[in-house]
Amino acid sequence: MIPAGASRLGPPPRMALWFLLPGALVLGVMVIYPIIYSIFRSLYDAGGDTFVGADNYATIFSDSGTLTTIRNNLIWVLVAPALVTVIGLIFAVLTERIRWATAFKLIVFMPMAVSLMASGVIFRLVYEQDPDRGVANAVATTVTGFFGSGQTYPDARARQNDQAPVVTQQGAVVTRQSVKPGQPVLVPLVGVKPADVASAATAKAAQPASGELAGTVWVDFTQGGGGALNQVDATEKALSGVTVEAVQNGAVKATATTEADGTFRFAGLAPGDYQVRLPQSNFQAAFNGIPWLGPALITPAIIGAFIWVWAGFAMVLIAAGLAAIPRDALEAARIDGATEWQVFRKITVPLLSPVLLVVFVTMIINTLKVFDLVFVIAPGSVQPQANVIALEMWRVSFGGGSNQGLGSALAIFLLILVLPFMILNIRRFRRDNQ
Repeated sequence: MIPAGASRLGPPPRMALWFLLPGALVLGVMVIYPIIYSIFRSLYDAGGDTFVGADNYATIFSDSGTLTTIRNNLIWVLVAPALVTVIGLIFAVLTERIRWATAFKLIVFMPMAVSLMASGVIFRLVYEQDPDRGVANAVATTVTGFFGSGQTYPDARARQNDQAPVVTQQGAVVTRQSVKPGQPVLVPLVGVKPADVASAATAKAAQPASGELAGTVWVDFTQGGGGALNQVDATEKALSGVTVEAVQNGAVKATATTEADGTFRFAGLAPGDYQVRLPQSNFQAAFNGIPWLGPALITPAIIGAFIWVWAGFAMVLIAAGLAAIPRDALEAARIDGATEWQVFRKITVPLLSPVLLVVFVTMIINTLKVFDLVFVIAPGSVQPQANVIALEMWRVSFGGGSNQGLGSALAIFLLILVLPFMILNIRRFRRDNQ
């Protein structure tokens, strides 16, 4: 115990002020001063010469473009933090049950080592609609191609004259006259782009066997001129992969697909009159990818990129919380007959709730401030549909709007949105440290 009147051991409290002064100066210059100046600047017009009071704040809630940014931020806050937290929880639980947990954590956490700008560039390429460039659409077209049937020729059509053996009816191509088994069927088409049949084989006239309905589907056009109309000539191209139906009394009796040489065959048909039909599906444009960067899907697409970046962060924090859970409680529940789902829902999640709350609130703050991903991923034509408050603040201030009064008002509005969640996080940290 220090006697009364004796000097205190160690340096005086005033010494601590000198060590805090550099940090306080940096905080004041980099944080406090910009906030105060932004509040002051938000009360003036675009040029900063005329005092407009709260007009800039009124514009935020009256301009349709700004209201779109608020709506998009609301979608972000409702969707992205919850998905990141749930996916991070699933990944953290999985890492406790697999042998290669370290490699799994490394792979999932790796996007955190990439800047958000670089992540935006990566996902701008991932979401390209051309399947030859965009990974997402390359996968989608592969899956649809696996389950799809045949090839499509969206530009093909029947000749519109009375001599053509086929006509177009409600998008399908059908024979003008009924045909019988043993009779060859000619299905000449035109309008096919040369690039679509550049590698196609030469068409061959089908010779049906007895009781067989056979025919040929081909491009009835000879490059350079010549050739006989409605006849399979030596240089004309076959249309392969076309679905062909044998229709009798309005009902489909058999289905076939044209071979490489354009021929098709129906065997085992009952005697009678048939109509050969190429259904409309042959002439619909082939699936060429999902428009991820279009106005309808741009916000969900960017949220997907956000989840890819932050799921590893959530996984690491939640995994640390899982490691701190007493194993005795989990084992006692299993001994009492609880299923793994019951253990997870009634013991693991409640014990992890402080960590989950921290992750969730942190993600809310990050979604409110999101800028880089939206700026890079969204093309200029759809940026108004994908816009968020942080990006709108930059656009109206420095991106061509030159209205720093409104930009400052948006900055203060964003600060007001973020502050409650920051205060919640700080109180949570203080409570955990007590």
